[in-house]
Amino acid sequence: MSAPAEPVLSIRDLRVTAPNGAVLVDGISLDLARGEVLGLIGESGAGKSTIGLAAMGYGRGGCKISGGQITLAGTELTTGGKATREAMRGARIAYVAQSAAAAFDPSMRLDRQIIEAPVQHGIMSVPEARAWMLELFHALQLPNPETFGARYPHQVSGGQLQRAMMAMAMSAKPDVLVLDEPTTALDVTTQIEVLALLRDTMRRYGTSALYITHDLAVVAQIADRLMVLRHGKEVESGPTGDLLQAPKAEYTRRLVAERVGSLRPAQSGRAAEGDTLLSLEGVTAGYSGLTVLSDVSLTLRRGQTLAIVGESGSGKSTLARLVAGLLPPSSGRVEFAGRALANSYRQRTRADLKAIQMIYQLPDVALNPRQTVGEMISRPLEFYRGLKGAALRAELRRLLSLIGLSDEFADRLPGALSGGQKQRVCIARALAAEPDLLICDEVTSALDPLIAEDILNLLRRLQDELGVTYLFITHDLSVVRRLAERTVVMRKGRIVEDRPTADLFAAPQDSYTRTLLESVPELRQDWLNDIMARRAR
Repeated sequence: MSAPAEPVLSIRDLRVTAPNGAVLVDGISLDLARGEVLGLIGESGAGKSTIGLAAMGYGRGGCKISGGQITLAGTELTTGGKATREAMRGARIAYVAQSAAAAFDPSMRLDRQIIEAPVQHGIMSVPEARAWMLELFHALQLPNPETFGARYPHQVSGGQLQRAMMAMAMSAKPDVLVLDEPTTALDVTTQIEVLALLRDTMRRYGTSALYITHDLAVVAQIADRLMVLRHGKEVESGPTGDLLQAPKAEYTRRLVAERVGSLRPAQSGRAAEGDTLLSLEGVTAGYSGLTVLSDVSLTLRRGQTLAIVGESGSGKSTLARLVAGLLPPSSGRVEFAGRALANSYRQRTRADLKAIQMIYQLPDVALNPRQTVGEMISRPLEFYRGLKGAALRAELRRLLSLIGLSDEFADRLPGALSGGQKQRVCIARALAAEPDLLICDEVTSALDPLIAEDILNLLRRLQDELGVTYLFITHDLSVVRRLAERTVVMRKGRIVEDRPTADLFAAPQDSYTRTLLESVPELRQDWLNDIMARRAR
């Protein structure tokens, strides 16, 4: 009988500390076999991304690997020195970030960035790297593979850019991928495509992976084993099926119960009796001659929540940018509180700017990396509400508490925050202006389920107490069911359905709406196989 193969990645008693001495990861051990996928599950701040980066011998934001051993493909990273670690990164282990938009240089074409790693590491010549890139483009089903690499990052959709980032990570044929929420920012239909392509591509090339996510239903489709984390420690681990069907720890049972409960409909008792706050009539808009929105009309009543759903490229975020004054309509009319709204935010009054605030989809892009959390939240407190001194500091503390962060976060830079913490800072910054209309563009996409539920409860409470109105842009249909009174379904820049949420979920009238609803992942391992088989018929 042959001896078991050595793991491609082995971590023993890993300990990671922050610059202030706080322990972020404490005593984590794991083995990753070749071709295996290990899912790391837990709430924001559990240490998932910290472990993934530590596997590359890296600590972000000044964090330090203060204990333990990390062995990658037979090389000890913790004692091997800086040159050894840098030689392994990109070549033997690669990172797929949560935000593809933040991972690419906007001034460089995609092909130059994708072939950089194998060429710089001396693994391939430029022609060889380009040939391998083209093979990956075909495997990941990117459009027009022969010319796709000539585009700039802003010229492709979010789903395409995410797949391009996977190609970049696999460009040097690494042994291990660290997948940090690789499908979180994608709509449900695109998420299925990317997830299936990622799984099949990794199996084809025998690539191992640490899959970091907060979505149990998604990771169930791709992971062989799961490790549940909380406060930097392991809660439990085991084969995916065993852990989902019979979790031993109370915390794991809560995660599973929350995922199952997320499919229940909203229990909102609010009636649509408020005055019309926002109205769009026959709005058409686009960029550089390309029409993105076509003849869009909708109304939103004061104190209500209207959800806008649809696949990547359907026009959801474009509609949000138009309402916020970041994109002018080419035709049509936008009214707010019964009066015409200026097309550009530059032409709007300070009262209009205060009344309409936006929380952006990508906190990495939305937050200034050189400003502290306190500075970013304080600016709208000063600009819109005239707060200074003790009053400003008191309101800053209240807002931090409101989003579940302690006072010490006021002095931190975005680079020292987790993805979920960054998104909560974006929410606090928008709330600082005390807006009438809050445009929420995928505000829970970066959050783990339990924290996301807290944020949704917070938004509900603010609406009940303050009468805040929400325009909610999202691809998470479970959020729509729990939060929105009415839902607009968009496809290719047009409205497909505009109906009360409960009616739409109970009896969708359009075939595209039915496709969206069936694309919500279920908490069982064979769900992805079943859905892909149905679509192949």
